Amino acid sequence: MNAERTARATLTAVAEPGDALLNRIIDLSGAEAAIETIRTGRAPHDLPVTAKGAQRLDHWRIRLATIDPDQDLAVCDRFGGRLICPGDPEWPTTLDDLADHRPYALWLRGPGDLRYGCLRSVAIVGSRAASPYGLRAASDLAADLADQGWTVISGGALGIDAAAHRGALAADGSTVAIFANGVDVPYPASNEGLFAEMARRSLLVSESPPGAAPNRLRFLIRNRVIAALSRGSLIVEAEARSGALNTATWARKLGRVVMAVPGPITSRTSVGSHKLLREEGTILITRAEEVIEAVGLIGTDLAPPPHTPVLPRDRLEEVTRSVLEAVPARGSSGPAQLAARAGVDLSTVNAKLGLLAASGFIERSPGGWRLTRQARAPK
Repeated sequence: MNAERTARATLTAVAEPGDALLNRIIDLSGAEAAIETIRTGRAPHDLPVTAKGAQRLDHWRIRLATIDPDQDLAVCDRFGGRLICPGDPEWPTTLDDLADHRPYALWLRGPGDLRYGCLRSVAIVGSRAASPYGLRAASDLAADLADQGWTVISGGALGIDAAAHRGALAADGSTVAIFANGVDVPYPASNEGLFAEMARRSLLVSESPPGAAPNRLRFLIRNRVIAALSRGSLIVEAEARSGALNTATWARKLGRVVMAVPGPITSRTSVGSHKLLREEGTILITRAEEVIEAVGLIGTDLAPPPHTPVLPRDRLEEVTRSVLEAVPARGSSGPAQLAARAGVDLSTVNAKLGLLAASGFIERSPGGWRLTRQARAPK
């Protein structure tokens, strides 16, 4: 493995993901030279470093002494993982949109190809404390998208994230989890079975090396990667201060599509989603076809109109239907009254009444003809 790759593996352990100062150092001198900058504390001459930047360099220098990239790479190799770096065939070029906040490298686990999978991908994220409605919506939308060849990207968290991953897997589709910890660390532990299945069939991704534990900051930082890898982010449920809204903010910054699923107006878990829907540019989503239309190719991925249920009375020809409409919703009427209401002659009404009775729409009563119970039921 070349020195540049080893240096990038080191940097994923030394610094927090997506640090702007470190990325600028890498841009100016490369990953190997960035390690030397950290070791000596001397930044490139044409890169001004603030007092806070100098503090970060000191912090990285102290941490550098404890890092063993060869050990990290060996552990990764043992569980069948891999490290990908900018310029590799599997590196998604959409990450370059993050500029100074792009990852230094990515640790992967699973057979999926990250770059190929992200060509047609949608992020589905939302509340950890999701409602049954939100879980069902996330699972169904993910399954429908996966069934049509779209990769579902999420964060592996409880609630909406896990439902989205499971929906995609249920449809034998592709799904990618972006971790805030090492790809060998099942967090949350209750999703361990889900992560094992994803490692077997799909893909787990992290900016941190194997064994890295999650922290609160990294959960927010990884949202930028979720947004950058996908064509658009769909917020299924989000509370007023949900991390999913941070993903939507990054998606907007990166010029990606922002979508949201409406929920009950009384639901706390949909407050954030409804806030998004009031903002210009957010697309309201109720089905997978609308997602594909929003993020797909213009003129190719248009959503078909929703199917309107076809009721038995819709199949009746015009005159027969007009006679049926003349039968009152309550009570009954004789043939003469029905003929007047329908605007047809009595012989025609009598013929149509027999047809409607045979079809189960109407029945005889002491006062004439009335709707059957089935025909009176609301449609």
